Amino acid sequence: MNTLLRRSALVRRALPAALVATALISGCSTGAAGKVKDAESSAPSAAADGSAAGPLKPVSGGKGQDDPALQSFYTQKLDWAACPDDPKTDGDETELECAKMRVPLDYANPGARSIDIAVMRYKAGDGGSRIGSLLTNPGGPGASGLEYLENTVQDLSPGVHRSFDVIGFDPRGVGKSTAVRCLTDAERDKRNSEDGPDPKDQAASKAFSEKRAKDFAAGCQAKSGDLLKFVGTRNVARDMDVLRYLVGDKKLNYLGFSYGTYLGALYAEEFPGRTGRLVLDGAVDPAADQLDESVGQQVGFEQSFTRFAKDCATRAGCPLGSDPAKAATNGVDFLDSLRTNPLPTDDARRKLTSSLAWTGMIRLLYADESQGWKALRETFAAAMQRGDGSLFLRFADDYNGRDERGRYDNSMDVLTVVGCADSMADAPSPARVQETLAKLRAQAPLFSRDASADDFDGPGCEFWPFRTPEKPHTVKAAGSAPILVVGTTGDPATPYAASQKLAQGFEKATLLTFEGEGHTAYSRGNQCIDDAVDAYLLEGTMPAQGTRCK
Repeated sequence: MNTLLRRSALVRRALPAALVATALISGCSTGAAGKVKDAESSAPSAAADGSAAGPLKPVSGGKGQDDPALQSFYTQKLDWAACPDDPKTDGDETELECAKMRVPLDYANPGARSIDIAVMRYKAGDGGSRIGSLLTNPGGPGASGLEYLENTVQDLSPGVHRSFDVIGFDPRGVGKSTAVRCLTDAERDKRNSEDGPDPKDQAASKAFSEKRAKDFAAGCQAKSGDLLKFVGTRNVARDMDVLRYLVGDKKLNYLGFSYGTYLGALYAEEFPGRTGRLVLDGAVDPAADQLDESVGQQVGFEQSFTRFAKDCATRAGCPLGSDPAKAATNGVDFLDSLRTNPLPTDDARRKLTSSLAWTGMIRLLYADESQGWKALRETFAAAMQRGDGSLFLRFADDYNGRDERGRYDNSMDVLTVVGCADSMADAPSPARVQETLAKLRAQAPLFSRDASADDFDGPGCEFWPFRTPEKPHTVKAAGSAPILVVGTTGDPATPYAASQKLAQGFEKATLLTFEGEGHTAYSRGNQCIDDAVDAYLLEGTMPAQGTRCK
């Protein structure tokens, strides 16, 4: 399978800010608030039915395996069996082993309902050099760890295969685990293709966004109301500790990408004494101000697109023109023009709207220069020179989790649901809104053409049925083993500064830097990065602080 099309392997989406405005691209849909917007959220003060929304109960008692109330979960047996073959992949999934794990829905009340976590294992190739298990998370929130393992396990180094049982799992709420659902496939199709009112009509745009947020919250409450409080990242970290114990490891060895770095950080905070070798690649900063983080990500994508456009302009036949100074603007003008002139595609029932085209373009910016930029040139050429929107639509569908039959996975539902379970920001002050808007317009003038103050004037998850106690904070993980953080200087989705801040916050961490483009660095073809990460995973040898790879 073409690596570029491995959605779970490549689209490692970052943690979303629970804000209406130009929120993290991890949960983006394009619309009136600039080109990179939060999926569905808007911010809570009351439940969906108008009643007061109470906080989540804190977990009391012992932690994990030391809590007597959790013993039945830590002593269950995983019944591993050959996985069914997936006809959508080129590989043979029967070479992998699958199991289901029970965990409490609510760790504060573990004797009540339990839920299932789907787990997959690729066993170590050489029992003589086996170190233990390596748990993995590809990002999201909402990406499937099972799909990640199916699609990318062969990309890991031979040493990792010999030494670790590589474990993938669908976090609570995701995929084949007990899953949340908010929208139907038809509703997703409609929302993904909608361009909304003219951005200049701010009142209409605000009403449009508010209705979408209300409808989404109502759909989540109707279809998954009992799960919504309990799918936050801290609970997933607790699930990982159960899994660590059940696979027989005293310490957790972990490889997490993008949002998976936040998950790894919270695990280290919850269970510092049980950390083994943790690699966090393409980091999210848990302490980041959500407005600053969302602006930073939008700036990152505009800078990445501008670098692509300038490179394109130096090549014969570039659809964006031959002037490097104008190429990026030409591309954005074309994407915006699709609001009034959508293109036909190879699906007679669907046209390429501006919203879908922006999503397809963002999808390709996750890749590096060697793959993503070539594909993005070809995609723009097909649309601009031949009037064919099929490639843009294909990559938008890939990003949105839509298959060729028109069925969606639940990754985009999970994205907002987890974002609201993880953090709910208070409404920013008018001065803060104007400061943020000015910063966005100055640093991302192309991607924020349509942004306005209304996009920032609400907190997040406005119509959600509860209020989470989780807040952004620096994760120190005092007492943990040394942690390896990997950052990419040209990463648009999780800008390099976040990796620097995450590493600085930990009590013990080393930052490894890749000087290049694309989202995340390990297992993407750079031998320097791969060798450094493998040395840590296999031998516990950290790279020297300040190591940079090109």
